[in-house]
Amino acid sequence: MEHFLNQLFEAAKAAEIEACEAYIVERDSFGAMIAEGEVTEYKSNQTHGLGFRGIKNGRMGYSATEAFDEASIDQLVRGVCESAELCEDEDMEFLYDGAGEVPQMKLCIDEDDNIPASEKIELAKQLENCMKAYDSRIVKTNRNSIRTGRYRVRIVNSYGMDRTFTEDSYIMFGMAMAKDETSVSTGFYGVAGRTPDILQPEKIGTETARRAVSMLGARQVPSGQYRVVFENEAMADLLQTFCGIFSAENAQKGLSLLKGRQGEAVACAAVSIIDDPLLLDGLECRPFDAEGVPSCAHTVIEDGVFKTFLHNLKTAYKDGVQTTGNASKAGYASAVHVAPSNLYIKPAQKTADELLGIAGNGILITEVSGLHAGANPVSGDFSLLSKGFAFENGKIVHAVEQITVAGNFYDLLMNIREVGNDLVFPLGGIGSPSVFAGEMAISGS
Repeated sequence: MEHFLNQLFEAAKAAEIEACEAYIVERDSFGAMIAEGEVTEYKSNQTHGLGFRGIKNGRMGYSATEAFDEASIDQLVRGVCESAELCEDEDMEFLYDGAGEVPQMKLCIDEDDNIPASEKIELAKQLENCMKAYDSRIVKTNRNSIRTGRYRVRIVNSYGMDRTFTEDSYIMFGMAMAKDETSVSTGFYGVAGRTPDILQPEKIGTETARRAVSMLGARQVPSGQYRVVFENEAMADLLQTFCGIFSAENAQKGLSLLKGRQGEAVACAAVSIIDDPLLLDGLECRPFDAEGVPSCAHTVIEDGVFKTFLHNLKTAYKDGVQTTGNASKAGYASAVHVAPSNLYIKPAQKTADELLGIAGNGILITEVSGLHAGANPVSGDFSLLSKGFAFENGKIVHAVEQITVAGNFYDLLMNIREVGNDLVFPLGGIGSPSVFAGEMAISGS
């Protein structure tokens, strides 16, 4: 690899590319799915690729390859030159000079602690068995899955920067169907982390089955205004859908209504939102971003006041500020954009049950769906099919389904009355505790 990179950078220099960068990704992945005790899906593979970008005549060009041979060098250099020539973006772009120390983070286990494939499959079978053992009303289980992977990133550029990190991921999830004399319901649950100790079939299977059984007998409620508590996972899904409003890239394109509002109150005082790539509880940890900028935490909203957009080098230069280290690439071959790392609503002191007690009577939303079709990430408007539970005097009384919750995300941030203490990151880097969102419109029967 070192010889290949040296040749690549020499060829780029000969082609009068002013500065260049190699972004190298290696990925080992495993996945298995179990249904009725049988393996219905099995995948195990290793992939690698190199994204190459460079500045020529003040424009950034991109190319990529999966082959690290001499023929690829000419293709990569030519690709950068051609795409730079075709680039119509007049904004200044940069490569990072490698300044600053990178925080030390252990994001992977030792090789000796890895679990063999046969044991992973056995854990997935145990997951299915635990669901079935929970309640006789569990009539079917599917999507009983285990996923593991190791992801290595290395960024090398012509300024002498050479940075790398390796991270592991472990994911287990299942889905169960429950049935009684009058109704059928489903439940889904999964966990994710960086160490194999999160693979707990009994805990995950029991919770999956509990969710399915708890929704038996669910019914609609009359349409109207209700006090609404969003359970942590549902609120995290909403934040995931609208997190683009915090991107400087979107703001500069006119796609965020927060543009020009730094220093203003954009949420209630109970709300603080943090982006922290060093938080090990989230799955988007990293010691540096996709440009090699060292990672650090940033408070996006503090006690309701909007403090900062998330930036990469390009957007930060355009706004005359420092980058927040939020450069991101969807893959080694993609261009650099802006994305959050571990973005979450800061938890407070109240338990989820206490939030219900404060709300009194209303609807607890545990799941929202149709987020792509039913939400406008620019205006903030949403109308989402939901399910959950009706509660009275702070106590759950019955399950609710086939309802639609409608509102606006910007208004929701302003109307939140209480924030819970049950922060979760459901299968990703966006997290939230439960929140009491005040009154909202619910469409039902």
